[in-house]
Amino acid sequence: MDAWVVWVIVAAAFAVGEMLTTALYLAPFALGGVAAAVASAAGAGDVVPWLLFAGIGVVLLAAFRPIARSHRHMPPQIRTGTAALVGRSGLVIDPLAGPEHTGSVKIDGEVWTARAYDEADIPAGRQVHVIEIKGATALVSE
Repeated sequence: MDAWVVWVIVAAAFAVGEMLTTALYLAPFALGGVAAAVASAAGAGDVVPWLLFAGIGVVLLAAFRPIARSHRHMPPQIRTGTAALVGRSGLVIDPLAGPEHTGSVKIDGEVWTARAYDEADIPAGRQVHVIEIKGATALVSE
């Protein structure tokens, strides 16, 4: 098997690994594998593809990883839609009770159907925090 084919397989393996993890650790090395495959197909020998693979992988990881980390930790003020409600406080209007622990909660002036996140009854008038939004239901906790 030609060396460039092996580098294409290496690049594809790193690309698939990145798609499964989405942590931006493997994508730079997938690009390094592509560069190594091109160099190998051009007849660069055995050492140059390895240097390209390692060098490009490390440089791109150092360059793009901090950018990716900053985008993963987006502050709540920038979030929109239902994602903006996560972390907010609300007031229980109808008690969260019964077998489903459901009721109503007022969040930022809007009344939402709510369910107790920890499956405990919460009486009306209590302050709660929005843990998650599932569909049109707010999952809340005291």
